[in-house]
Amino acid sequence: MTEPTPRRAVLVAALAVATAATAATVSGGSAAAAPPTPPVPPAPRTPGRTVDNRFWYSYGHWLAGTHQGTTAVGGARPGLEIATAVGRTEYADPHTGRKSTWEYATWTSPVHRSTVPATEAIASWNARTPAGTWIQIELRGTYTDGTATPWYVMGRWASGDGDIRRTSVDGQSDGRSTVWTDTLALDPPAATAGLRITAWQLRLTLHRRPGAEHGPTVRLAGAMVSDVPDRFTIPASTPSRTAHELKVPRYSQEVHAGRYPEYDNGGEAWCSPTSSQMIIEYWGGKPAPSALTWVDPKYSDPQICHAARSTYDAAYKGCGNWPFNAAYAATYRGLAGVVTRLTSLTDLEALVRSGIPAITSQSFRPDELTGAGYGTAGHLMTVIGFTAAGDVIANDPNSRDNPAVRRVYKRAEWETIWLRTKRVGASGKVASGSGGICYLYAPARLSRAQFRALRAVGVL
Repeated sequence: MTEPTPRRAVLVAALAVATAATAATVSGGSAAAAPPTPPVPPAPRTPGRTVDNRFWYSYGHWLAGTHQGTTAVGGARPGLEIATAVGRTEYADPHTGRKSTWEYATWTSPVHRSTVPATEAIASWNARTPAGTWIQIELRGTYTDGTATPWYVMGRWASGDGDIRRTSVDGQSDGRSTVWTDTLALDPPAATAGLRITAWQLRLTLHRRPGAEHGPTVRLAGAMVSDVPDRFTIPASTPSRTAHELKVPRYSQEVHAGRYPEYDNGGEAWCSPTSSQMIIEYWGGKPAPSALTWVDPKYSDPQICHAARSTYDAAYKGCGNWPFNAAYAATYRGLAGVVTRLTSLTDLEALVRSGIPAITSQSFRPDELTGAGYGTAGHLMTVIGFTAAGDVIANDPNSRDNPAVRRVYKRAEWETIWLRTKRVGASGKVASGSGGICYLYAPARLSRAQFRALRAVGVL
């Protein structure tokens, strides 16, 4: 029903040791450190905006930036690949104890001047990683005062788990910002004092076995940065009064309770991969039968077990790493996936009308969402439509079985539990909310309506 204890709460106690560990945690990357980013003035801020997205995905995008052994490749879906390895590195996998030698090449993005001086950043990437390959994604921000963060590792990722264990990297901090699993966030004292991230860039390191002819292909990379104000309540948006519902498959995570506890204690915690699989199949994606041979044939919906294994973060010890879910969705042919924030249910209505469902992250007490019948510190659901009154139609994976997954939730309640950043938990203590976090999966080749909808909500 829930994600593990929210990532920020788990790691707050580690802040004291995070600063001392910074040098160790940002080392171990493959490429030599780049020179410090010079001071970058912020881009003009659009009044009222709290979210800024920048993703690289076209051939022209991949030609830009700094290449060290990488090259842009064209075709129906352009990408970034290794042309010539520029070095070798030994990676000691902390989750398996195995040491392996890899050759690598790197690409460093142009500096992106954000239109929103930000307190948080979340990276996204889409890649193909055949056996014997993996990628590392790093992000470096420029603060308001012109100084830079370290190169923070936002993920070490492969679609499979035979070469390395897919993982976030704990303990990264410079005393002013910290990486909480998948989110780079300014520490409260710095944020309260007005410090912000005004610009940022990515560094991608592509790894392959020494002497291999081919390596990974990165199809999309970028980040969403945001400065969502602290808020307990959200003004209700005006519904469009037009009913619309998408035919998204329904899957229950509860059906899988107790299955494969090595992946986040089994199905009880699989809300994120279950939601991801629903939308993947809405777009026509299905795992190959060969990918499911490890699943007990007695289990129903084996693709949900596959999704859990394919999104599992060995450091977080859960399947709720947001970018790992988007990256998993993009392993299916023709699909792209990103993590972003939206600002209202009006945004979601526009996406649904264009044919794009969305996965949203919310937390609530049992009395805050009528008809749910449970409370949660963090839960993912799939928004598939709206009633004529504007209420939310959601596929809620926390349901007893697949037919029970479709739910209708009151608009005002939903908008608050999804968009707020602060809430009062069941214990009476103040806890965090997601602030509008959303996974968006859509075809890499969009229809005009889909392109317009994604542009309207600020993703493109």
